[in-house]
Amino acid sequence: MEKAYLYIVLTRTNSIVSRLIYLVTRDEYTHAALSLDKDLKEMYSFGRKYSYYPFLGRFRHEKLDEGLYKRSRRLPGIVLELEVAKESYVQAQRIVQEFIDHSSRYKYNCRGLVFGLINKPTTRSDRFLCSQFVYHVLHGAGIADFGVPENLVKPVDFLKLPARVVYQGDLKRLLPNPKSAPGQKSFVHRLLPKCFARRTG
Repeated sequence: MEKAYLYIVLTRTNSIVSRLIYLVTRDEYTHAALSLDKDLKEMYSFGRKYSYYPFLGRFRHEKLDEGLYKRSRRLPGIVLELEVAKESYVQAQRIVQEFIDHSSRYKYNCRGLVFGLINKPTTRSDRFLCSQFVYHVLHGAGIADFGVPENLVKPVDFLKLPARVVYQGDLKRLLPNPKSAPGQKSFVHRLLPKCFARRTG
């Protein structure tokens, strides 16, 4: 069976929301994003619309050198590589594309955040938390089933998946060096394990 790879990126920033979640849960990671490629160029999640305003969120194409990530001096995180069937990968792509095509329809699930902190389920088809979005894609593609309402899935729950850790530490180190010479290897090839860098899927 042909295989493909999805990447789950878990982080903990110093934002107000992140600190609130950590205060209540003590979870090592408080934010989750899903990447369709190993270079993290096609990385998506739900987060704040404006980097300086925490209470208005939306579906986002995330980049480690933009927004709240850029403002963070350090970015503790982990990158998980999840091997999936090619058909499941294609289905995950389709679900993500639906969010891209209709991004204005979707908003951050503020109610789901509060309810999640008190372990109370809530359901709205147009409101998502970061981890809720990642799980929505994985569950919709037949890749993961935690057996709980989507808004109760936390970023650290993805550590339970049969995924391979390809990087753990300060994600700021994954950013290319602006002083790098032309033609220098990409950050993935420089910092991640050789077996990961050779991946083509």
